[in-house]
Amino acid sequence: MKSDKRMLVAGGDMRQLYCALRLSEKYETYIIGFDSKYTAHFPQLGKADLSDKFSRIILPVPPLDGCGMINCPCCAESLSTDNAAEMLSPDGTVFAGKIDCSLREIFPRAELIDYMSREELSLFNAIPTAEGAVQIALEELPVTLNGLKVLVVGCGRIGTALIHILKGFGADITVAVRNQSGFAKAKMLGIKACLTDDMPDDSGLVFNTVPSLIFSRGRLMNSDKNTLYIDLASKPGGFDFSAAAELGIKVIWALGLPGRTAPITSGEMIAETIDGILTERGENNGI
Repeated sequence: MKSDKRMLVAGGDMRQLYCALRLSEKYETYIIGFDSKYTAHFPQLGKADLSDKFSRIILPVPPLDGCGMINCPCCAESLSTDNAAEMLSPDGTVFAGKIDCSLREIFPRAELIDYMSREELSLFNAIPTAEGAVQIALEELPVTLNGLKVLVVGCGRIGTALIHILKGFGADITVAVRNQSGFAKAKMLGIKACLTDDMPDDSGLVFNTVPSLIFSRGRLMNSDKNTLYIDLASKPGGFDFSAAAELGIKVIWALGLPGRTAPITSGEMIAETIDGILTERGENNGI
């Protein structure tokens, strides 16, 4: 039986449509902020009107675009934050990825839940992020990964997923860490490790997963211009991007890879995370 609390998926890329599709298996789910060319294959999803009310609204990652509107890359028309706020019932809940103070100002009386802060979604997202990053490297590099010196900066969820994939290609991997626990994890993974202050300059490929300035102008000046850098860190990233451009160093800032390379998997993971939150709150029996 579907929940009597209606859901609205408002805006986002294709992963939000697949999120809505997964949620529709249990909830009465509607969408807004998508052009018909994107929704043609989703007839089971209802199209919302601005006059409709919903007890749960699901916003994308990030929820707002650069103009302060709801982030709707799959729609030619804009969806204002006022419209979204008016569609939420007085006791409603807003789910979004990477919530900040601006969203709290838009929905001052609503309960806001950041699904991207959930550990299970972070773990899920590490895999498509790592796979997408390796795909970029394969497309960009003129050499094979096998035997290539690869530096992975950071040994968290994404770094660990990258290491497992790169080992399968036979890459010569070094991981840059900040402390002794990082060295211990590298030893457990069976790879070489160094401190971020002592990173080698002869890597053919570098993946950064740390969202702080690791590659400053000074460090980049000593780098090989033939090295491919792929930054997987969230804003503000790990590079002095202006310096890299001036020095002729190629840095690809690969934000939002799960949505770009694996929208079905990523959307379903968001849906299952939201459903898990509601299950914990006793508001459903799980998808």
